[in-house]
Amino acid sequence: MVGSIMEVVCNEYSNGSVQACNGSEEKLDDLRSFVGKADGDPLRIVSIGAGAWGSVFAALLQDTFGQFRDKVQIRIWRRPGKTVDRATAKHLFEVINSREDVLRRLIRRCAYLKYVEARLGDRTLLADEILKDGFCLNMIDTPLCPLKVVTNLQEAVWDADIVVNGLPSTETREIFEEISKYWKERITVPVIISLAKGIEAALEPVPHIITPTKMINQATGVPMENILYLGGPNIASEIYNKEYANARICGADKWRKPLAKFLRQPHFIVWDNSDLVTHEVMGGLKNVYAIGAGMVAALTNESATSKSVYFAHCTSEMIFITHLLAEGPEKLAGPLLADTYVTLLKGRNAWYGQMLAKGELSPDMGDSISGKGMIQGVSAVEAFFELLSHSSLNVLHPEEHKLVAPVELCPILKTLYKILISREQSSSEAILQALRDENQNDPRERIEIAQTHAFYMPSLLGQP
Repeated sequence: MVGSIMEVVCNEYSNGSVQACNGSEEKLDDLRSFVGKADGDPLRIVSIGAGAWGSVFAALLQDTFGQFRDKVQIRIWRRPGKTVDRATAKHLFEVINSREDVLRRLIRRCAYLKYVEARLGDRTLLADEILKDGFCLNMIDTPLCPLKVVTNLQEAVWDADIVVNGLPSTETREIFEEISKYWKERITVPVIISLAKGIEAALEPVPHIITPTKMINQATGVPMENILYLGGPNIASEIYNKEYANARICGADKWRKPLAKFLRQPHFIVWDNSDLVTHEVMGGLKNVYAIGAGMVAALTNESATSKSVYFAHCTSEMIFITHLLAEGPEKLAGPLLADTYVTLLKGRNAWYGQMLAKGELSPDMGDSISGKGMIQGVSAVEAFFELLSHSSLNVLHPEEHKLVAPVELCPILKTLYKILISREQSSSEAILQALRDENQNDPRERIEIAQTHAFYMPSLLGQP
């Protein structure tokens, strides 16, 4: 009888695989043992931020481990009070009725009626209440499993063992400074997994990059060995729909290997790597060029030739920048190109570039877009431009034989800055003009410059 009950529970949470259920429990037990959790004390995991990737990450954990309620507690925090507009409510109702499994689940949970009322305009839905039913406001078309949602930040984090940073990089410092107030009397040090892809540029005392993991370290005092970065070439909705994907969790030896084992699933392979900062910076860099890719796609009516020309130029700039940032940049070629490729194909930054080029959005509307969330490539454009414009980083131009700021060898980055930040260029057409400049160097020459000159500057990543 016990076996049959376990089979029913596993079927509910693990797509009918009892073996998968048993394997999940074993992985959970291993991590609990590594963390030092006693029997009866659940491992507490909380995801901070309810964007697409943060919500999917929490839902993956809930799907895999949620049935072991006495061993693990999985929750997600988002700000309260965010309303769902009428158009989104109507679309959500259509999504619900197109999915029989979702419809049945909501009826069974007595939660369907509120969506009917919202569609009719008789009720206003809140983002936190629909998240409880498995709907992320930035990803309405991909229903998730029901989630345990907390809107009080102190309640969410004060006793968490593992905190997942699902916030945009632009919000990470502010929220974790608030979190630090609730951790002043903690005895144990939490483990933090950051999903954020973005950077800040600091120009004093020397120009350097501040990544989200460093922001968290500065805001909370949690040591860097307890802060990790997880990223990879993936699209959140596709990962939840079990499209095959892989990722890397980067950080100190102590935590990355047990966490990689814990997070690994048949459709989501997680590798581990010690180079946290460089992978994190590269995750932000590809968002810069994804915006330009979207512009080119829209302006050329999806011309494969034009997009390939852009890809050649943007990847040569990225390779040049990696030679400034990394001592062994060739190690990053595969991960960086893979992450760039998928972001250019389907990421929100490429979508944003397309909307700008089509005139459906403008830079004046900001970088937080309804239904999409934060477009992190915009702040990354500003940060990389400011950093690479600093005179203290000047490099010798091999053809002109004079010192120039690194950004002078990155015409696409310069053009994106003029469109998005300084507004010197009022039209996205400027990106095509940059590609068609008769004085533009062959992308191969930029790569050769990077490979044949000692450009590596460890100070950019805050290293001595």
